[in-house]
Amino acid sequence: MEYRQLGASGIKVPVLSFGTATFGGGNEFFKAWGETGVEEAKTLINICLEEGVNLFDTANVYSRGLSEEILGKALGGLRNQVLISTKATFPMGDGPNDYGSSRAHLIQACEDSLRRLNTDHIDIYHMHGFDGNTPVEETLRALDDLVTSGKVRYIACSNFSGWHLMKSLSASEKHGWSRYVGHQAYYSLLNREFEWELMPLALDQNVGTIVWSPLSAGLLSGKFKRNQPKPESSRLSQGGSQGPETNFELLYNIVDVLEEVAEETGKSVAQVSLNWLLQRPSVVNIVIGARNEEQLRQNLAAAGWNLATEQVKKLDAASEVPPIYPYWHQRGNQKLNPNPKFY
Repeated sequence: MEYRQLGASGIKVPVLSFGTATFGGGNEFFKAWGETGVEEAKTLINICLEEGVNLFDTANVYSRGLSEEILGKALGGLRNQVLISTKATFPMGDGPNDYGSSRAHLIQACEDSLRRLNTDHIDIYHMHGFDGNTPVEETLRALDDLVTSGKVRYIACSNFSGWHLMKSLSASEKHGWSRYVGHQAYYSLLNREFEWELMPLALDQNVGTIVWSPLSAGLLSGKFKRNQPKPESSRLSQGGSQGPETNFELLYNIVDVLEEVAEETGKSVAQVSLNWLLQRPSVVNIVIGARNEEQLRQNLAAAGWNLATEQVKKLDAASEVPPIYPYWHQRGNQKLNPNPKFY
């Protein structure tokens, strides 16, 4: 397994991590993701460790804490062999302070996650989304205190806009506080908007990209094909999908090329989709999920090899969409931006 440096930090993470949103199935939304219990979770964790995947990603909001609880129980005595990533910000109750990135909520959320995970520290603590009601200085000072206390090792964000992340990095630099070293973001062959602003920012500020939903909720798994019925067992069909409305014509154009490349490489469509991401600038890690052992082994096989340059170019061309303003304008001024770092 290849390991990469997580942004401007000293920690190295595997290029693949295991996402545990499938653990628990505590409500209708997450049941569509999976209902993995403790014993099956132990099996999946051991398979990951056998392949060198030692980073496990969860969030307090996944099945309202049940995912964290199952992960903590399944790890048992393996805690010192693994890295745990979890998140806060989204609602964990009905009270006015049961959500957000305020000091009050974050300190409580961190303590609750530590208890559920049965650990004394979190390796990577993400702000699951940007809280526009709380000053970034309050959020970052609270996170810095959690780092100083030893309860958190590194901080990261998720689903931030460019200005959210840049403002946060500036505040950390100004006050000498811990800075975000990673950004967990939505990115795939089907959804490449991340490249327009967030990727250049990540490269410029040395913030490692951790990709969530790399197969676009299963749309790039190989199960969705032109002129064929949509699979009823998919997360999309069961109401567990997140993301924009799907442009199926674009999807099928991408899948056509994915199938061509899969045949050339002897890999699956899903493996080709994941491997394309592993070769993108700023990408440090991809969060993969699995409902069962077979699916996990298939996804793990996406690492350890590389697509050929021409294959990458074919996939780039099939998945390219016109950028919105001001990115089309910037790309049109080649004298000012002759060599975009993300191309």
